[in-house]
Amino acid sequence: MIGVGWLVLMNDWLSRGGPLGAFLGFALGGLLLLPVGYVYGQWVRRLPDASGEAAYTAQVFPPIVSYFTGWTMLLAYLIVCPWEAVAIGKLAAYVFPVLNSFPLYVIDGHAVFLPRLLLGLVLTLFLTVLNYRGIRLSATFQNWTTATVLLLFLVVLGLSLAHGAPANLHPAFSAAPLVSILLTLQIVPYFLTGFESVPKVAEEARPGFPATGYFRAIAMALFVGAGFYALSIAAVAYIAPWQPLVPKSFATAVAFEQTIGARWPVQIILVMAVFGLVQCFNGNFIAASRLFFAFARRATIPASFAVIHPKFATPYAAVAAIGLATALALFLGDALLVPVTEVGSMASATGWFLACLSFFLVEKRTPPRLITILGIVVSFALIAMKVLPMVPGHFTRAEWIALALWLAMGVLFRIAARTSRSAVP
Repeated sequence: MIGVGWLVLMNDWLSRGGPLGAFLGFALGGLLLLPVGYVYGQWVRRLPDASGEAAYTAQVFPPIVSYFTGWTMLLAYLIVCPWEAVAIGKLAAYVFPVLNSFPLYVIDGHAVFLPRLLLGLVLTLFLTVLNYRGIRLSATFQNWTTATVLLLFLVVLGLSLAHGAPANLHPAFSAAPLVSILLTLQIVPYFLTGFESVPKVAEEARPGFPATGYFRAIAMALFVGAGFYALSIAAVAYIAPWQPLVPKSFATAVAFEQTIGARWPVQIILVMAVFGLVQCFNGNFIAASRLFFAFARRATIPASFAVIHPKFATPYAAVAAIGLATALALFLGDALLVPVTEVGSMASATGWFLACLSFFLVEKRTPPRLITILGIVVSFALIAMKVLPMVPGHFTRAEWIALALWLAMGVLFRIAARTSRSAVP
């Protein structure tokens, strides 16, 4: 969940909400998603299945609804992988400007540079091999990178408190307070996507893992993720006046370097960003590959993707497919960065909404149903903010096209699965 958006897109967040609007947007988003997290914690106790939302909705809805719920959720995970792979090149070019050389082509005004493209491909290959060789190795790597990010974050917060001033936080909002918060809240699902990935690896949990541990892990992920993003916004806006930062790339690094007048805080931030980027990339890679594997196991996509490696016990065909898809999307370059957050937010909220609705229909006890209603309302509101044209920040034509293309791919995979089944004698 903690990737590199707090460095690469800080200027976008501040332009949406201002320091207080963006802070409240992320903090409120984390709290509002707790009922959704509760539902996932209940579902994984009932049904520990890697297909997650597809398995949950299959309990009450027709197979076609179940399939496209899972397919939409797959987009939410998969779309993060090329985002992070593109961001590593953008991040490295900030330190080594020579990487902004050898332009290959231009997409939507953004040049795609060969060195940055190669760097993203190398990172993608590394994580593909890591996940090919086993979940334990990948999980250990994930724990170390996350711990490093959080430790360095404490240093950054201390620097902000020591060198900043409350006057830098004014004006507190970029527009009217409610609009500022809503504009930020629209992208929160994308950046907090990941808490619901806990059930995707439930089948690979160690023997004896307590059933109540799943919701604890989900709640902790939401608190840490939302708190990290909210505090990172506060740290940047506190250490330097935020409005001059809006036109700047890497506004976080610029704010600390200009105020402290030294390069070493930027180096800490960049090291932290690299570790955050890789752990977020890896976490979403795990979730996407397990969900893709689960689809194949359910025979809703070709069964060849459900093959398990005889030595490493990993769904290596699904891992390879996610790695290849990430590598191909990398060729879109920086044009991928901001639109992806919009489409990813919509995809995540859709999966959460249908998972909550399904649980409401199967659960008979009153207290859990009341909590589930909150999850339904929150996730539906997040969807409405992206699809209703009267709401600021709604989907543009390009985002609708991107979503339609993804659903069309889902239809093709579904047809391929049926064709392969009918071809078996």
